[in-house]
Amino acid sequence: MGDEISVRLAERHDANVLAKANVAMAWETERRRLDPDTIARGVRAVFDDAQRGFYVVAMKDGQIAGSLMVTFEWSDWRSGLIWWIQSVYVQPTFRRHGVFRRLYQFVEASAARRPDVCGLRLYVEQSNHIARQVYADAGMQETSYRIYETMFC
Repeated sequence: MGDEISVRLAERHDANVLAKANVAMAWETERRRLDPDTIARGVRAVFDDAQRGFYVVAMKDGQIAGSLMVTFEWSDWRSGLIWWIQSVYVQPTFRRHGVFRRLYQFVEASAARRPDVCGLRLYVEQSNHIARQVYADAGMQETSYRIYETMFC
């Protein structure tokens, strides 16, 4: 495999690969089976409405090696947007090649150029120690916050 990893904004034609990555990520990290049709609709919805967020892909050897999605949260405390990194997935054959680091650097640099963005966040399954270490190695700090939720679907 070549060493070159390029990163770009995802395009609509990437949607099927992104949907498959989401299904794989949910199974690998949480043993959760996601409905492929629902995921496919959810991914396409991001391309249909930029206010929902955007996807970023890392390319290596002519294929998508990894991907993530960014969504937006308004922070009244900071009067700025927090970009949430979600749906992080690196294809198994490309792990430990710096794919996430390159994705994160792209997002971080993009956010830093925007005066309305005040920070980056992501959440990770507590038991996913490998991912937690990868995020720490990329320069992110664990917070004292816990996430609570009520889901309707």
